[in-house]
Amino acid sequence: MINKAHVHEARARRHRRVRARVVGTSDRPRLSVFRSLQHIYAQVIDDSIGHTLASASTLDKEVEALCKDLTKSEAARVVGRVVAQRALASGVTKVVFDRGGYQYHGRVKALAEAAREAGLQF
Repeated sequence: MINKAHVHEARARRHRRVRARVVGTSDRPRLSVFRSLQHIYAQVIDDSIGHTLASASTLDKEVEALCKDLTKSEAARVVGRVVAQRALASGVTKVVFDRGGYQYHGRVKALAEAAREAGLQF
């Protein structure tokens, strides 16, 4: 049986390792991804001032309506498109991608590709 504490600790360790290299600036904010078992969250963060410039998740009312009856990967694509649209509306065109310690695979990859297709440059 897999120890849940070990899994979360390992992801936290990987996330710290990624965050040591990935820093959002005013020119290139950080697109941060968090996924839980049911939902996925994305934020565009300017680390120099500590502000979130745009965000989207499967819990947003607007996104939740679009994600009804979709798989989790399809919902991640919707979240990626929405966060990219919101970032572009706030004047952000280039970001650095923070995968949050998760593999670039599955829902995380779907979100990133949808954000790229919607106009964000990584």
